Formats: sequence, structure tokens, C-alpha cells
Amino acid sequence: MSIIRIGLDLAKTVFQIHGVNHKEEVICTRQLRRSQLLDFFKKLTPCLIGMEACSGAHHWARQLQLMGHTVKLIAPQFVKPYVKGNKNDANDAAAICEAVGRPSMRFVPLKTIAQQDLQALHRIRSELVQQRTAKVNQIRGLLGEYGIVTAQRIESLRKALPELLEDAENGLTPDFRALLNGLRDDLVYLDERIATADKQVQQQARENTQALRLQQLRGIGPITATALIAAIGQDAHHFKRGRDLAAWIGLTPGQHSSGGKERLLGISKRGDTYLRTLLIHGARAVVKTALGKTDRLSVWIQSLCSRRNKNIAAVALANKTARMVWALLSRNMDYDPDFGLARGEVV
Repeated sequence: MSIIRIGLDLAKTVFQIHGVNHKEEVICTRQLRRSQLLDFFKKLTPCLIGMEACSGAHHWARQLQLMGHTVKLIAPQFVKPYVKGNKNDANDAAAICEAVGRPSMRFVPLKTIAQQDLQALHRIRSELVQQRTAKVNQIRGLLGEYGIVTAQRIESLRKALPELLEDAENGLTPDFRALLNGLRDDLVYLDERIATADKQVQQQARENTQALRLQQLRGIGPITATALIAAIGQDAHHFKRGRDLAAWIGLTPGQHSSGGKERLLGISKRGDTYLRTLLIHGARAVVKTALGKTDRLSVWIQSLCSRRNKNIAAVALANKTARMVWALLSRNMDYDPDFGLARGEVV
């Protein structure tokens, strides 16, 4: 009988297949080499294919969809409860096949090539920023060993390095000066790479209509807007409501409730750490500048800050911003600061 559902365990070279028919009987379990995978699925009648959301999953999903198959990506933590016995490729593929057939399963949105390109740009830029921070800390630490202390800001170090290299009376040896000059060249190189990445991000933010729309929201600039587009797509149709998007990013409270007693914890911190960090940092800037303003959002922020800590207010604003992001993308509308005012709705 024909296969109706397949669990595909991805790897670099060897892939495991687990297929069942409409009676949930296992009728296909085999290993495939990388070069055999597409040929195998070309011969199959279109069916449902489940895969873990891991490296290469989006690429294979797009390839299989072109053949008419329906592909669903599952977060690995949702597959783990279905693994029976010890961990091996066969058991993993069987668990994926079981998980993808559950009607209540939540799936990972499939990314387009354009989304992956944009996400790669953000990943590279983020790594370059980390490398620059590490380089600055290394330079400051080495200078401290020679009794020279500089300010923590990168701008201060950039200004101080030429002066330190030219000062012949600061106690630095010729050997260390040569090393320090090399570190300065590394810092300049990283600055240039980051500046190039920033220009590319800004260009994407100008050319993408939805990214321009998201930048209408307070606390969202080119970097956050393009990061959101890369993560959730152009229309956020994978989320039923704004709270689902906020929960996916990890901005909603965790729970530890039992016996009818509701106990809310701090934010869950699930999802994309990079995306959550950008939204919270943007919210901090908005909270800082809201004092004295009379618009609806600023009044809401001031009221919240009067009752709770500013850090809590920033996270609450990031949660609200994520919901507004979903509204703008899903409804394909511009930001209206007075939306719902005629109906008497609160912010």
C-alpha cells in the first residue's frame, strides 16, 4: 500500500526514512545516502513528510515541496517525547513520523531563500560584533598589564590607540608596540566589516515594503525590522494572533500552575534570543524617552513605570511591540497610533 506519512531524520551523509500507510502500519524503513534522497522521493506519490528543524532542513523542505510533497518542520524538543528506546537514526525517524501526524503538533515556519539570505546577513553581523567586543576587551586587558587603563567605550579605545603607539614615554616596549599595532589593524578591519554589513541591512530595510512598515513602530529600526522579516516572513500567517508571536519569541510569562492555582513566572525566553534581545533593547530606548510625552503609548508606559520596575516595563513594551508587528504584517496595514480609539479600546 502507498505511503501517506514519512519521518525523515536528516544528517550530513546518511538519511533515515520511516514511512507508514493509512492504517499506521510501517511499510518503509531504510537508509539513504545524500545522493539518493531526491531520487527516492521523486518515485513516491505525494505524501506528508516530517523533519526536525535543523541544519539543512529548510533546503530539503523546499526541494521536496517542488515534487508535490507536503513538508512539516518540527522543533527537536517536540520530537523527543515520541522517541522509543535508545537514541538511533531509526528510532529518531519513527519519532518524527509519529510527531508529524499529531493534530495538535506545532510546526516551524518554512523559510524562503530570501529569508535565509537576510538571516545569514544578521548572523554574520552579530558574530562580527562579538569578535570586535572580544578584540576590544583583549586590547584593554593587555594594556592593563602595562599599567595603562582606557575607557570602556570602543570610541575611546579607537582614539587612544594612535596616541599610545606614538607616545615614546609610556613604558611600552618595541615588541609590544608591534603587537598592539597588529591588534589595532584587526579592530579597524572588524569595524569596516561591520560597517559594510550595516549598509547591507539598511539597504534591505529600505527596499522591503514590510520592513519599512515595521519601522513605523517605536523601538524598531532597520536591524530589528529586517531581523523580524527574516524570522517570521512577510505576512506572519503562521501565527493565529499576536500573542502567539510574542510567545514564540519568548516574551510571555512562563507558568507553573497546578490544582487550579495559577502561578506566572518570568518570561519564558523561548525562541530566537537575537530577536528577543533586539526588541527589548528597542523597548528600553522607548521607555527612556517616553517621559513627558502625551501620546497614548507614552502615557501607558509612564503609568506602567509608576507601578513596576523599568526593566519590567521594557519587556512588557517589547511584548506589545511583537503583537503590533503581527497586526501590521498579517493585516498588511500601516501603524495607526489611534487604532481602536473610536471604539473606546485601551492601548
